[in-house]
Amino acid sequence: MYYLLKFIVGISIRIYYRSVKVRNIAHLEHTGPKIIIANHPNTLMDAWLIGHVCREPIYYMAKSTFFNSPLKKWLLGKLNMIPINRRTDGSTQGVSNSDSFEACYRILEEGKTLVIFPEGTSIPELKLRELKSGTARIALEAEKRNHGKLDLKVIPVGLFYSQPEKFRSSVMVTVGKGMNVTDHLSAYNENNSLASKQLTARFREHLERVLVTVENDEQEVLVKELYEVLRTKEEAQSIDKGSQLMKVINSSIEELQLLRPYRVKEVQELLLKIKWQKQNLAIHSDFISRRFRSRLYLMQLSFSLFFLLLGMPFFIFGLIHNYLTYKFIDLVVPRVTRFIEYHAALNILFSLILYPLTYFGWIELVKWSLHPASWMLLIYACSLPVSGFFAHRFAHYFKRTGQKRRYLFLIYNQKEALLELQQMKKELEKLLFGEG
Repeated sequence: MYYLLKFIVGISIRIYYRSVKVRNIAHLEHTGPKIIIANHPNTLMDAWLIGHVCREPIYYMAKSTFFNSPLKKWLLGKLNMIPINRRTDGSTQGVSNSDSFEACYRILEEGKTLVIFPEGTSIPELKLRELKSGTARIALEAEKRNHGKLDLKVIPVGLFYSQPEKFRSSVMVTVGKGMNVTDHLSAYNENNSLASKQLTARFREHLERVLVTVENDEQEVLVKELYEVLRTKEEAQSIDKGSQLMKVINSSIEELQLLRPYRVKEVQELLLKIKWQKQNLAIHSDFISRRFRSRLYLMQLSFSLFFLLLGMPFFIFGLIHNYLTYKFIDLVVPRVTRFIEYHAALNILFSLILYPLTYFGWIELVKWSLHPASWMLLIYACSLPVSGFFAHRFAHYFKRTGQKRRYLFLIYNQKEALLELQQMKKELEKLLFGEG
């Protein structure tokens, strides 16, 4: 069952996210027991992604409230999930933390892989929250039980989503170098609480190296707003380049806060002016720094309009067969939960059920009404999901064409305002990255 569900989830991830970038995957190739620690911004999707990236079966620690019925307990057990009672949730009947820890020790002693999210809770933010010391205790206790010869590695993994809940957005998985824990073993034998806290602090340092992290909520808002203004088309399309730009922006803000705090205020004031000008011109960030090549954009716009005209029948076909299901899921998911970090996983779960049912209904309707040949019915059936993807892409392309048309209009009619916006962006980059 594990491998079947891993296959289904893997396909779902590739469909839902436009790009899944994995960096330094070779760090996962340790042949002995492993504990993978990761940040936790996107609930179930985080676990699914790590399972998708890892070749071997993995075991997860999960909050016991998921195991609140015999059916769930059996099913989640088949998915290699181990329940743990958290202080914030209280105790779940039939779940014993001592039994769960014993299960973890046994898994590691068998040379298998355990995944733990040491933040404990899932919140969609860049800030790395306080790490619980339970991961360090499990690692050190497992080594202690095996006299320091288990060869256990703790591997940090950073998960970065461009827009975690959005269909066809991007995600990057960054794998750090594995850590041995045996150098903390003697300290653990003397004072297990202190040694666990020291090892947890080390875990945090390694996680911060594979993440885009901020100090507080205010800094996160500032970094994201600066990224939205400063990014180019290439950085918007590449999760790797986008995350690097965000790291550079964050580092610059932290340096200014330390050395030139007055500059941060200047950055915020200039950013506010740029946002107002952007809104006033109704221009997308990708177009701010582009050269004024009106002939080129006129040619591109003409080609785009031709493509839209040519693709319109296929768009309508895909819209008819997929829109109601797409819109239904889009409306239902926010009503099922108000927590945005659950949206991506719920979108996938609903899609796995509703789209096959929708397509089956259309196929049966065509069979009943038109009585087509088998080969024609097969082509029609295959066209249903393909047309859905085309319709989604077509809608995005239509929106993009509108942005190009708007930019071309601004070149001809409000060039001075565009030049002013470009100059303000250059001044903002100088404040952030320049010297002086």
